[in-house]
Amino acid sequence: MFLNHMPILFKPALALGLVVLGIGLIAPSQASDWRGLHDEVQSGRLVALSSVLDWLEAHYLGEVLEVEVEHDDGKPRYEVEMIGPQGQLVEFEFDATNGELIGIEGVNIDAMQRP
Repeated sequence: MFLNHMPILFKPALALGLVVLGIGLIAPSQASDWRGLHDEVQSGRLVALSSVLDWLEAHYLGEVLEVEVEHDDGKPRYEVEMIGPQGQLVEFEFDATNGELIGIEGVNIDAMQRP
Protein backbone atom coordinates (compact mmCIF):
# COMPACT_ATOMS: atom_id res chain seq x y z
CA MET A 1 0.00 0.00 0.00
CA PHE A 2 1.44 3.38 -1.01
CA LEU A 3 0.46 4.99 2.33
CA ASN A 4 3.37 3.22 4.00
CA HIS A 5 5.81 5.22 1.87
CA MET A 6 4.49 8.75 2.22
CA PRO A 7 3.39 11.03 5.06
CA ILE A 8 -0.32 11.03 5.78
CA LEU A 9 -2.08 14.36 6.20
CA PHE A 10 -4.84 13.97 8.74
CA LYS A 11 -8.15 15.76 8.55
CA PRO A 12 -10.23 15.59 11.74
CA ALA A 13 -12.79 13.18 10.31
CA LEU A 14 -10.07 11.12 8.67
CA ALA A 15 -8.07 10.91 11.88
CA LEU A 16 -11.04 9.55 13.79
CA GLY A 17 -11.61 6.95 11.13
CA LEU A 18 -7.97 5.93 11.21
CA VAL A 19 -8.00 5.53 14.97
CA VAL A 20 -11.20 3.54 14.95
CA LEU A 21 -10.75 1.67 11.67
CA GLY A 22 -7.08 2.15 10.86
CA ILE A 23 -5.79 -1.19 11.98
CA GLY A 24 -4.89 -1.92 8.35
CA LEU A 25 -2.47 1.03 8.33
CA ILE A 26 -0.37 -0.25 11.20
CA ALA A 27 1.67 -3.38 11.71
CA PRO A 28 -0.27 -6.41 12.98
CA SER A 29 1.76 -6.36 16.22
CA GLN A 30 0.41 -2.87 16.92
CA ALA A 31 -3.21 -3.73 16.16
CA SER A 32 -3.92 -4.88 19.71
CA ASP A 33 -2.74 -1.48 20.99
CA TRP A 34 -5.31 0.28 18.78
CA ARG A 35 -8.03 -2.13 19.77
CA GLY A 36 -7.21 -1.41 23.41
CA LEU A 37 -7.39 2.33 22.76
CA HIS A 38 -10.75 1.90 21.06
CA ASP A 39 -12.00 -0.15 24.03
CA GLU A 40 -10.85 2.54 26.48
CA VAL A 41 -12.71 5.23 24.52
CA GLN A 42 -15.84 3.07 24.33
CA SER A 43 -15.75 2.46 28.09
CA GLY A 44 -15.35 6.19 28.83
CA ARG A 45 -11.86 5.90 30.33
CA LEU A 46 -10.48 8.04 27.47
CA VAL A 47 -11.93 10.98 25.55
CA ALA A 48 -12.60 10.25 21.89
CA LEU A 49 -9.99 11.71 19.58
CA SER A 50 -12.77 13.31 17.56
CA SER A 51 -13.62 15.52 20.56
CA VAL A 52 -10.04 16.76 20.79
CA LEU A 53 -9.86 17.40 17.04
CA ASP A 54 -13.21 19.23 17.07
CA TRP A 55 -11.92 21.48 19.88
CA LEU A 56 -8.74 22.23 17.93
CA GLU A 57 -10.69 23.05 14.78
CA ALA A 58 -12.93 25.44 16.75
CA HIS A 59 -10.00 27.27 18.37
CA TYR A 60 -7.07 27.12 15.94
CA LEU A 61 -6.46 27.56 12.22
CA GLY A 62 -4.38 24.91 10.50
CA GLU A 63 -4.22 21.38 9.24
CA VAL A 64 -3.55 18.32 11.35
CA LEU A 65 -0.39 16.55 10.21
CA GLU A 66 0.00 13.82 12.79
CA VAL A 67 -1.74 12.37 15.81
CA GLU A 68 0.01 10.17 18.36
CA VAL A 69 -1.06 8.54 21.58
CA GLU A 70 1.72 8.66 24.15
CA HIS A 71 1.95 7.39 27.70
CA ASP A 72 4.04 9.78 29.80
CA ASP A 73 4.44 8.64 33.40
CA GLY A 74 1.70 6.09 32.75
CA LYS A 75 -0.78 8.80 31.74
CA PRO A 76 -2.25 8.63 28.23
CA ARG A 77 -1.88 11.77 26.13
CA TYR A 78 -2.90 12.80 22.65
CA GLU A 79 -0.20 14.69 20.78
CA VAL A 80 -1.49 16.54 17.74
CA GLU A 81 0.89 18.24 15.33
CA MET A 82 -0.57 20.98 13.15
CA ILE A 83 0.74 23.25 10.45
CA GLY A 84 -0.57 26.80 10.64
CA PRO A 85 -1.56 29.18 7.85
CA GLN A 86 1.92 30.74 7.87
CA GLY A 87 3.68 27.36 7.76
CA GLN A 88 4.35 27.20 11.49
CA LEU A 89 4.51 23.75 13.10
CA VAL A 90 2.79 23.47 16.46
CA GLU A 91 2.27 20.48 18.73
CA PHE A 92 -0.71 20.38 21.06
CA GLU A 93 -0.74 17.95 23.97
CA PHE A 94 -3.99 16.80 25.60
CA ASP A 95 -4.75 14.67 28.62
CA ALA A 96 -6.53 11.73 26.96
CA THR A 97 -8.56 10.96 30.10
CA ASN A 98 -10.43 14.27 30.13
CA GLY A 99 -9.52 16.11 26.89
CA GLU A 100 -7.82 19.00 28.73
CA LEU A 101 -5.15 20.92 26.80
CA ILE A 102 -1.98 20.55 28.85
CA GLY A 103 0.66 22.01 26.58
CA ILE A 104 1.50 23.76 23.33
CA GLU A 105 4.91 23.90 21.67
CA GLY A 106 5.83 25.83 18.55
CA VAL A 107 6.35 29.27 17.10
CA ASN A 108 3.86 31.99 16.22
CA ILE A 109 1.03 30.11 17.91
CA ASP A 110 -1.02 33.28 18.39
CA ALA A 111 -1.35 33.61 14.61
CA MET A 112 -3.18 30.27 14.56
CA GLN A 113 -5.83 31.24 17.11
CA ARG A 114 -9.29 31.73 15.69
CA PRO A 115 -10.90 35.09 16.47
